[in-house]
Amino acid sequence: MSLRHIGTGVKLGEGTRIWHLTYIGDQTEIGTLTSVGSLTHIDHHVKIGDKCRIQGMVYIPPETTIGDHVFIGPGVVFTNDPYPPSRHLEGVKVESGAVICASAVIKAGVTIGEGSVIGMGAVVTKDVEPETVVHGHPARYQYSIEEYEKRRDQWIKDSGKPRS
Repeated sequence: MSLRHIGTGVKLGEGTRIWHLTYIGDQTEIGTLTSVGSLTHIDHHVKIGDKCRIQGMVYIPPETTIGDHVFIGPGVVFTNDPYPPSRHLEGVKVESGAVICASAVIKAGVTIGEGSVIGMGAVVTKDVEPETVVHGHPARYQYSIEEYEKRRDQWIKDSGKPRS
């Protein structure tokens, strides 16, 4: 049971995997070795880079661009109409190396900076600087990418310990 729809003029890079029940609109480009999860809707005229991981139930509207090595968690929603319903659409730009965690909502026209992290359930209403971590409603600066990596490394280190 594959049931995928891949539109006309779509360019899929070598080694890219598209899972079940996925829609990819016309004139979309997806780079090499990218994985797109089930129940994901990628609309027309979207550009996605190489080696991205897009989890299930993600919505990516027209005019969105996503760099290389980007992780997009399940249920993330990008928007492209800052004042709906209007006819002026403006996509989101996600720069390389960004991580967008589950259920985040990204406002039209926003740029997610290189190497930044968007926390779970965040509502991103303005640009996110490179190498920073944001979360909350609305998402706001929490700490540097260095602090994030320190916390992540500690989490990984502690994950092997038995829970009390």
